[in-house]
Amino acid sequence: MDHVDYDSLDKAKNAFIDASRRTSRFAAKYGFIPDDRFGASANVFSLDLKPFLSAEAEELYVTLLPEGLGTADDARPDDLTAEEAEQFWRNIGIKTVSVMTNDAASTGMQTILISLYLPSSSPELVFNETFMKGFLDGFVEGCKEVGCVYFSGETPQLKTKIYPEKLDIAGALFGIMPPRREPVDGSQLAAGNTMVFVQSTGPNENGFTSLRELASRIPGGYRTKLPGGQEYWQAINNPSVLYTPLIQDILRHDIQPTNIEPITGHGWQKIMRSSKPLRYVVEQILPVPEIFQFVQEYSNTSPEEMIKIFNYGLGLVIFTETNEEAKKIIEICSEHHLNAIIGGQVEKATKREVVVKPLRTTLSSESFHLKQ
Repeated sequence: MDHVDYDSLDKAKNAFIDASRRTSRFAAKYGFIPDDRFGASANVFSLDLKPFLSAEAEELYVTLLPEGLGTADDARPDDLTAEEAEQFWRNIGIKTVSVMTNDAASTGMQTILISLYLPSSSPELVFNETFMKGFLDGFVEGCKEVGCVYFSGETPQLKTKIYPEKLDIAGALFGIMPPRREPVDGSQLAAGNTMVFVQSTGPNENGFTSLRELASRIPGGYRTKLPGGQEYWQAINNPSVLYTPLIQDILRHDIQPTNIEPITGHGWQKIMRSSKPLRYVVEQILPVPEIFQFVQEYSNTSPEEMIKIFNYGLGLVIFTETNEEAKKIIEICSEHHLNAIIGGQVEKATKREVVVKPLRTTLSSESFHLKQ
């Protein structure tokens, strides 16, 4: 009979459990693990309610959010050295934290617990030493920056359901709002609001279907060198920005954004995700990272299409009621070593649209059906 390879799975599982232990104190300000052990069928976390009780908070807002990485982990050359492979998987570990926690951060949520789901058909191949070292180091590093515990996970062997030597990377998280803080839900978004644009470091986790296709057409493939010195695979794999610490710092400064939008799938169209009929007028854009300039040139893609697919250097949009709040957020971004600018204003309109003056283009909601 063809059995599950428990030898390979158990070896990997023990490595994941060891990584969990490395994160056990990262969320100490929010609670603790009563028996300080991992690997049980269901681990237990004790949430500290004292801050909520002392603040006389009547409600505890929580979120449970699943998400997957997609195909970013397949965007690499086949001839990576051991050192390059370890760096690649480290960045993928950070991206895995990013793809989940940045969505939670957009509502103001602090991620407390995070889990992984990593199915494969050939664990003896995918859970190799280089992957385990790089990915888990990156994942633990991301958990430390966000302030969350890698709490649980699953590594099933799914023969006939997943391609050999391939891995699906997904997971879920549990997060909470700080005491006496309302979630950021876009309900207060209105004409007159100011938009703060916060930088990205590259594609983050989105647009990899297009990026992988382009790699098959450029002369050097993933090894093509960009003018700045990075190879193509490195430039698309830069570690993503983890925005949770920034958002929590903004809330600590008693600023309540009217909305927050991470620019992920659908690119800049996400700026108009709210169902409200508003016009988002972009007066200024952040510097465009070299990777997007390269992709635009070699794929012969218009700026309008680029911002429909990619973040184009814009990782996060924070909406505020006043310019003063926007300026304060820019100061806070600088303290977090993030470039940020006032990107524009929100206006009354009869339909949703994003007017990007520096690129002389308008994104219409007629081709964007996602709504909040």
